[in-house]
Amino acid sequence: MKDIFDPAEAAALKQRIENLLPDTKPVWGKMNVAQMLSHLQAAIEVALGEKKLKKSLMGMLLGSFARKVLLNEKPFGKSLPTDPSYIRAGQHDFDTEQQKLLALITKLVVAGKDGLIKEAHPFFGKMTPDQWSWSLYKHVDHHLRQFGA
Repeated sequence: MKDIFDPAEAAALKQRIENLLPDTKPVWGKMNVAQMLSHLQAAIEVALGEKKLKKSLMGMLLGSFARKVLLNEKPFGKSLPTDPSYIRAGQHDFDTEQQKLLALITKLVVAGKDGLIKEAHPFFGKMTPDQWSWSLYKHVDHHLRQFGA
């Protein structure tokens, strides 16, 4: 499994993000590229404890099942439902969102696994640092593939 905390893996993800253009169209889904970049920031902010989300009823009911999908090596399916807390609708400036995401990935790598929140994920429940790493990598990779990067 890939490790987002590995500097080489993080650099490869960042290069893919840098290759995106403001007019890059999705292969699937409804988000535009700037919304996707903002969406990815939200997940990293949760992991770093910068964004707090309340535990949802759906998470309590389906979280352990969904965690199995999150943590397996199979890529996410296309057009999966998104928790409303992570939806970044509206207008977003591409350059601003791109730079914010690149900076957050750098911050994540510098913080290391010790910089992750200690509380359970609000939807998926308790996760180890390695599980956080894989889930973040898999999420970023999923959306970069969504935009052909």
